[in-house]
Amino acid sequence: MDSRERPATRSFSIGENSFNAKSLASGLYIVSTPIGNLGDITVRALETLAACDFVACEDTRVTGVLMQRFGLKTTLITYHEHNAAKQRPKIMEALETGKAVALVSDAGTPLVSDPGYRLVNDVVDAGYPVIPIPGASALLTGLVGSGLPSDTVCFAGFLPHKAGARQKRLAELKDMPATLVLYESPHRLSACLQDMAAILGPDRPAVVARELTKKFETFERGSLQDLVERYSGDRPKGEIVILIGPPIAKEPDEADTDALLRTALETMPVSGAAKTVAKATGQDRKALYTRAMELKNNGVNHTENLKGDNGET
Repeated sequence: MDSRERPATRSFSIGENSFNAKSLASGLYIVSTPIGNLGDITVRALETLAACDFVACEDTRVTGVLMQRFGLKTTLITYHEHNAAKQRPKIMEALETGKAVALVSDAGTPLVSDPGYRLVNDVVDAGYPVIPIPGASALLTGLVGSGLPSDTVCFAGFLPHKAGARQKRLAELKDMPATLVLYESPHRLSACLQDMAAILGPDRPAVVARELTKKFETFERGSLQDLVERYSGDRPKGEIVILIGPPIAKEPDEADTDALLRTALETMPVSGAAKTVAKATGQDRKALYTRAMELKNNGVNHTENLKGDNGET
């Protein structure tokens, strides 16, 4: 047997049934754990947690609940932002000697607004395997239940705690053509929503998702202003995901459109001007062609080759 593999002597249980864990090759296993409902654990995650040499976790008390629920006996060590510099060399030494190490966070997928980036970076640089074990994520759970566009998404994690820095960050995200997903703590929710409404726009569609996968899971939907009023002076319990729809497209200003057409008509035929402005603004090309013809007939100077412009759009 390869010295980097573990014998399948460890086990886990689901209900009253016990299962042997498969042997595990040496490497760092990034294991996703439930964000609330423990039933969301995957079989592969259980096999990994059972067969590895030890589990690095943020809080042994939190992970201990999961371990007890599924009959896992693997040794736990802490790995969090306050002891990472001390623990990282120990994990690297374990990998060097051919051991298998699992990394978990208190809930969800490690590294997503949780510790682990520097560890994974060091492991990759050292040439050891990094094996992700996918599973629950508050980011994806909130997104698919929000009803907001999911084709283009920007995950911004936690906003800065101080108001000035938070407002600056929101200004940077304001024009991002994507659904924004952020995490927030209950005691900052009201102030955060107020800043969002002021900077991103009060009419922007948004969702506050709370206690995801748990008994009191809720999705509060509305405009940012609606949510400001809903949570004014309120401090709800539980972990929170805020989702904000893409910027609302503004109706094109007629004067601005005419200005763009006039500029385009100075160097190109009517059909070319309409096509160029349509691409720039997203407006209907046929409507722009009609308007460009009106401007042309009203005496707009251009270098159009009338013979070459057959009116096709």
